[in-house]
This record gives sequence, C-alpha cells and structure tokens, in this order.
Amino acid sequence: MRRPLLLAAGALAAYACAGHKRPDNLPPGPHMPFGATVVLMTVSDSEWLSYGRTPYGDRHSPLRQIDTGNVSTLEVAWRFHTGEGAPEFKTRSPTALEVTPVVFRGTMYLSTPLGRVFALDPVTGARRWVYDPQIDRTTQFGDFANRGVALWLDYAAVAGSRCSLRVFVATIDTRLIALDAASGSPCTDFGAGGTVRLRDGLRNPPGFASEYEETSPPTVVDGVVVVGSAVADNNRIDAASGEVRGYDARTGALRWTFDPVPQTVSDSAYVTWIGPNAHGSGAANSWTVFAADPGRKTVYIATSSPSVDYFGGERKGRNEHGNSVVAIEAGTGRVLWHFQTVRHDLWDYDNASPPAVVYMTIGGRRISVVLQATKTGQLFALDGETGKPLFPVIEGAVPSSDVPGEEAWPAQILSSGLPPLSPQAITRDQIWGPTPDDRDACRKRFDELRYDGTFTPPSTRGSLIIPSNVGGAHWGGLALDPENDVVVVPTNRIAAVITLIPRDTFETMRGRPTVGERIGTEYAMMHGTPFVLKRELFLGPSGAPCTPPPFGALVALSLRTRQILWSVPLGTSEGLDKIGIHVPPDIPGAINLGGPITTAGGLVFIGAATDRYFRAYDLKNGRELWKVALPAGGKATPMTYLGSDGRQYVVIAAGGDGKAWGWSDEVIAFALPRP
Repeated sequence: MRRPLLLAAGALAAYACAGHKRPDNLPPGPHMPFGATVVLMTVSDSEWLSYGRTPYGDRHSPLRQIDTGNVSTLEVAWRFHTGEGAPEFKTRSPTALEVTPVVFRGTMYLSTPLGRVFALDPVTGARRWVYDPQIDRTTQFGDFANRGVALWLDYAAVAGSRCSLRVFVATIDTRLIALDAASGSPCTDFGAGGTVRLRDGLRNPPGFASEYEETSPPTVVDGVVVVGSAVADNNRIDAASGEVRGYDARTGALRWTFDPVPQTVSDSAYVTWIGPNAHGSGAANSWTVFAADPGRKTVYIATSSPSVDYFGGERKGRNEHGNSVVAIEAGTGRVLWHFQTVRHDLWDYDNASPPAVVYMTIGGRRISVVLQATKTGQLFALDGETGKPLFPVIEGAVPSSDVPGEEAWPAQILSSGLPPLSPQAITRDQIWGPTPDDRDACRKRFDELRYDGTFTPPSTRGSLIIPSNVGGAHWGGLALDPENDVVVVPTNRIAAVITLIPRDTFETMRGRPTVGERIGTEYAMMHGTPFVLKRELFLGPSGAPCTPPPFGALVALSLRTRQILWSVPLGTSEGLDKIGIHVPPDIPGAINLGGPITTAGGLVFIGAATDRYFRAYDLKNGRELWKVALPAGGKATPMTYLGSDGRQYVVIAAGGDGKAWGWSDEVIAFALPRP
C-alpha cells in the first residue's frame, strides 16, 4: 500500500506513515507549522525507515500478511553473518550486536558494534556493500554496541545523485559519519572528509575512552542530525558532559548544543542545581534513541541521571533537565518544554527507554502525545505541545536520606495517572525463595536492610531498591498498537541492594573487588564523593531472587481505558545461571533487555530474554503463539517489512552481548513458507 505524505522540508523524507493515528490525517495547521515548506512524497507502508519504523518511534507495522493464524509456521528465510567473529575482528572487550536494521527503497542497512555499515538485499540477505570505519579494537569500551543507522533524503539534491540519500552512523569511538547510501563511501562534504568528531568541544572532556561512547543511532529532523551520547556511570562527579547536539545534515557544521546540566543563569533550570560543583556535573546525557515529529520540526529526547548516580551531595537540588523528557526545536536547539520524571536521582533511574509520539483523540481534541516508559515502572503520557501530563499525576513525600552530605528531594511522582507497569514496592510477606530456607534467609536480609518503600535512598547499611537499576521498563522501550491505542512494554521485576561504603573503609578492605557487571555485583569508585558504590541484585543464598516471580514480564496497557489489559511472563529461567541467578526450571520470567514491535496482523514480536528465544504473542491477550531458539539472545529490537517478492519478513539481530546473553554475529530473517 502506498500513500502520499506531507513532510517539512529538510525532514527525513524517507518517512512512512503508520496508519490512521498519524499527522497526515490531521487537518492543516495543528501538525504543520505555518510557513513551513512542504514536499509531496510517496512512501510505502512496507518499509522500516527508522529505529522505531517511523521518526515517531511507535514500532508498529501496518503489515498483516503474518497474523495470529499463521505465525506458528514462520521459518528462517535467510541468515547474515557480519563476520566479526573472525580472528581479525577480535576485540579487547565483548561486543553486542543489538542493531535494528532499516529498509528503504529495496535495500537494508545495518550497523555492527565495530561501526561497520552493511547494505543488504532484504529478500536474500546478500551483501551489496560494506563500510569499515576502522575502530581501534584494542580499546576497552563499556557497552560495546551500535543499535542502528539513520537515513536522510536530501530534498534539494538531484534525485539519485551521490549522497542525495545519506546513511548516518555514530560509532562507539564517537565519530558521526555520513555515507552515500548507494555505494557506502563517505560523503566528503560532511565534516572532515565525511566525519564529525563528537568529543570535540565537550564541556567536560572524557578522561578515558570508554567514559564517552555512542551506542544509539542519530535522528535527522529539519535537515539537522541530532546526536546524544553514552557516559560511563559512577566514575566521578564531573564525568564527561552529556550535551545533545545538532549538526547540519549536509555540511556537518554544528548548529546547536543543549547541555542538560544548565550553564547559564538565564536557564530557568539553573537554580535547581545547588552547590559549587553542581554545574560542573557530568552525564545527564541522552543515550537512548530519540523520537521526532517532522511536521512540528521537533525532536524529543529522554535524559539520564547526573553524575554520580547514587550520591547527589555535590549536586543538591531538584536537578531539572536531568531525568527528563525534553522537547527541542530541531532547527535551532531551542528547548520548547521539559518534564522531569525523577527529581534529584539517587537510584540510576535514567530515562533509558526511547520516547514515542502518537496522535490520539482526547476530550474531543486530536493531539500529539509523547509516551515515556521509565525504570520506575511508570508510563507517562505528555501533551506533545506543552509537555503537561494528560492524566492526573500524583506526587507525594518520599523517605529522606540518612547519608551525611546528602539531601534527597522530599517528593517524587508516585503515579503517572496510568497503572504501574511493574511492582512499586514489596512487603516482608511477599519476600520469596524457591525453598523455605531461601525465603527465611531473604527475610532476614530484608530486615537488615533499609527499606522505607518507593524511593528509599541509598545508605551505608544497604538499601533495598525496587524497581532496580535495570527497571521496571528499560532501554527496550515500548511499541504501540495504533488501532486500539494499546502500548506494549517489556519490564524487569527484581530488586537491587545499594550500599555506600565510606571510602576509608573501602581502602582498608583486603582483596578489594574491582568493578563488576551491571547485572550481578558491581563496585564503582564515585570519585569526588566520600563513598564507594556497591550494587548487587537482591538474591538469596542459593542465588535465587528474593522478589517473587515472574522476574520479567511483557505488559499491555490501554491508553483508552487506562487499564492493564494483560501481563505475561517474558522468558523462562533458562539461561539465568549465566548471570549468577539460580532458580528451578519451572519458574517463569527472565531478566530481559531488548524491545518489542507490533503489527497489524495482531502480533507482538520480541526477543530480549536471557533464555535466547524469539517469540510472537497475540496482541489481544498476550498468549504466546510462536517461539524459536536463537544462536544468542535477541538483545535488540526486531523489525519487519515487505520484500519485493511479496513476502513479509521479520528480522532480529541474534547477537547476544558476549556475556549473559551469549554471543553471535548473526542477523536472522523469518518469513512464511513459500506457497
């Protein structure tokens, strides 16, 4: 199916409308700024043009060839190996193939952890070209991943001319590179020979290579390439700064910079950062994927916690712009509005999930709505024009800190006006264990920890934090069924224990532990504070969680009724032992990292879980309809498109992470059997 589409000049002209909920069905005016130049495009519903299929980030495909009645017959259509398992691509630290490919005009484009970009035939998986940025593989990067590329069609260029369609990739070593989509060669008029170096000009420069990285694709809006960054957690209070920047899509010239840590007194958020070191804080970066509304020429970014995550004594105050959803005018960088989801974050509750923009009728008005799922297990629905919550938000008092020098913010948002996506608290009676001994030991530990309910601050005795730093909702984000205004979100349901160890005590510990994993037990130095961080999962003596199963779930919520429609365990206990969690095989739900998509065929597709299966669920009731084993965990967001042969394909990067989710260099496409 093809339809005409009006786009603001300079916007991503490779945008496909995803159904009746989109602004091309709105009357002129509310969605298209007065005076905007428009071009008439014809775009196919069969393509997947951005990380979230559309710039809006809804991850919904109008394709329906694969449906609830035939999904169980899906078979492998093709496999593509990136080749990065070969000896010549050996890296110092494990890589994670977490890419979501894009498909436009009969070509698939995907990126790898090493920043290599491939163009493939989407029907056969055959390689057409590859570009290699020659990343230094001896460097030890943190999250060694690259989740995708962005496409931009230059409306002013001669159709089919070199670099009229550009592929943008942001590499792990912080280069923004523009490639000609037809050949894979650099667009030499962009930056210096096709490259902009993103470390240049940072307020706080990184102290080491892995402190500042790029893991998510950029976003192109109104002729501007908008890019964020990933900043290492809990190393120092003045960590690498988290500026979001906009670059001219043709020349690579810097157009604007937005620093989530306010630097000028004219910024209304400036006064919410208190202390001589507060405005020197780093991070508060946006490391997830952005959403955009091309008609409004607006990009929506979700920001993270300022440095360091678990002690804010050097950055007292509410810390506005951190832990926020921020709407930015793409052409100028002007902040249109912001909404803060967590005040003065002490829990690593960064907004890791990509925002999404939907159009809905509320109170008789057709409006844009920005959806943001959070690690706190909330789903916020914000007015796209003002940032105001569309449903009544409940803010209430939360526990104060007993750590010297810390001043926890006295109130937090306890309800977004929608039902929580995951448990917000736990009682002693709810403490779980696979055996009575495990349960008793967990209750004993519970009694020893500080726990005063939601938003219990970190402490020196150890504080129980639920949801944990891996959510609630996580970077996998959400998908939308626009026909029914249903949002589907993967969640985690385990708790963490946060202990602040006085630095002098830590220095005297024998056999001091080194920094570990985010999932498991981790120590971090938090330089500039009096404490060292210890972060661990809340587990019993056998290695089983002390919180009840399911440990991970897939949740569907109706925006119309404001009710949870269904919630089902996501994954199984298979593979949990790889991250030190040991439970009986019949216990449902797994820790999961990766995103869902929805289709007009009534399906939800998702990998994500540590058990390394790719699954399809019935969108109406959450019933599992199909699953297939992958060579490694599908720690990525899948995608779907219609090939030139008339078959609908569903594709997932089955790359794992080199650790708990295993490792592979495969991208796998599934389709129905040929007739």
